[in-house]
Amino acid sequence: MPRVVKRKFQKIKPVVEYNKRGKGCGPAHTEMQSYIGVLAHSRVPLVDKKWAEIPKDIKEQIWEAVDMAFVVGQGDNNTVLSSAAKKWKDFKSTLTRHYILPYIKEREKLSQPPEIYKFIEKAE
Repeated sequence: MPRVVKRKFQKIKPVVEYNKRGKGCGPAHTEMQSYIGVLAHSRVPLVDKKWAEIPKDIKEQIWEAVDMAFVVGQGDNNTVLSSAAKKWKDFKSTLTRHYILPYIKEREKLSQPPEIYKFIEKAE
C-alpha cells in the first residue's frame, strides 16, 4: 500500500466515515481495510493457531500503524483488531487451500513459500 505509506510520511490522515449504524463506509474505510489486511498478512506469524495466541505487541503494532495512517473513531482499536484477526484467518485458510492441500503428497513442493508471498519466512 504505497499510497498509505506516502501519506504517512506527509502526515496526511484520511478520516474514516461511519454510517448511522456505526459501520465504516466510504473510500477511507475501504482503503483502511485493505491496509489492515496487508498488516495482518505481513506482520502476524502464520504458525500460531489462534488469534488469542498472537503476542500483544504485534497487535499493538497493527493498531498503531492504522492509527498513524487514518483518523479512526474513538475506541476503534477493537474493530481494527477484529478485522485484522478475520483477515489473518482468511489468509491462512487461502494459503492452506491453494498452496498446501493440493501438494500434501508432494512434500518437496511445500519446502518453499509461494513465490507471490515473498514475505513468508521459510520456517513458517
